[in-house]
Amino acid sequence: MAKFKIATPAGASFTVAGGGYDDEMRELDGIDCEIVEGPTDEDGFARFAQDADVIYAKGMRFSKKLIDALPDRVRAIVLGSVGVDSVDVKAATARGIPVTNCPDTFIEEVADHAMMLLLSTFRRTIEQDRMVRENRWREGRPALLQIPRLMGQTLGLISFGHVARAVAKRAKPFGLRIMAYDPFIEELVMVEHGVLPATLEDVLSQSDFVSMHAPARPEVEGMLGEKHFKMMKKTAIFINTGRGPTVQEAALIKALEEKWIAYAGLDVLEIEPPGDNNPLLKMNNVILSAHTASASARFDPARKAHVGRELRLVLEGRWPMSCVNPAALQNATKLQRWQPISMERGPNS
Repeated sequence: MAKFKIATPAGASFTVAGGGYDDEMRELDGIDCEIVEGPTDEDGFARFAQDADVIYAKGMRFSKKLIDALPDRVRAIVLGSVGVDSVDVKAATARGIPVTNCPDTFIEEVADHAMMLLLSTFRRTIEQDRMVRENRWREGRPALLQIPRLMGQTLGLISFGHVARAVAKRAKPFGLRIMAYDPFIEELVMVEHGVLPATLEDVLSQSDFVSMHAPARPEVEGMLGEKHFKMMKKTAIFINTGRGPTVQEAALIKALEEKWIAYAGLDVLEIEPPGDNNPLLKMNNVILSAHTASASARFDPARKAHVGRELRLVLEGRWPMSCVNPAALQNATKLQRWQPISMERGPNS
């Protein structure tokens, strides 16, 4: 029996081919530990995890009930995703359990995807493709003569985290004016990226493209509703590569149906996958992708290696790199800070 038990619900954390824990265990070489799969229901997993040293959270929701049932010996809850909405972070903090994520593993891919949606919605790519296939060749040019050129348009970013900054970097060469709303980021940070700090109202009312990047946290659930879409230009395009629940989807559907806004490019939806009765599936002024913005050939190896490194740190008694609830590190755990200098990541910076 290994010295340390890493408890995880059975099954993959994402619907991708392959499986196993080779990538994680490669980073744990030399540590006497094993990753052990357990039940995927709350009560069953709580019993299974009573002798666990770390939780590798995937494939199920870690509610307050489940977190409160974990033993005191648990050193951390480690996630292999950017989003932490599957874990009740507040409950974990109350228990003094650090929660970690993968904050910078898929940034470039998601930013690429956001730019793809921006360009493809603006230039009506799907419609143009359909015209060619349906022998309506001559309709293509007149359709695009109705829209302005991209240079000089305004891109508004809601939230200014890693992905939004990467999107801003990509958008600049296209000649876009960029503004952003984020009450948790210093204005000077935006200015350093060539982005104009703005209120939410200004972003919505002035932007030709509004790109949503708010994280999936309780305080931003349903952040955008009818009143917000009514503030936007009738020619505006809404893009979301963040999280579906940050937007009131019924309000977005109404905005598209009633022409409050012109178009939408969505990688995320309120309920995934959507039901057959979701109106977005039948709209010609919407481009959809299946929550795939972060996907690339490096997706699984990179995130699993990150998980492995975090597991190693906490099993060695050290702070993890990407803790989303640093109060748990400062006040309640026996883990030790170890970085001698700022690494500009998480609570260690």
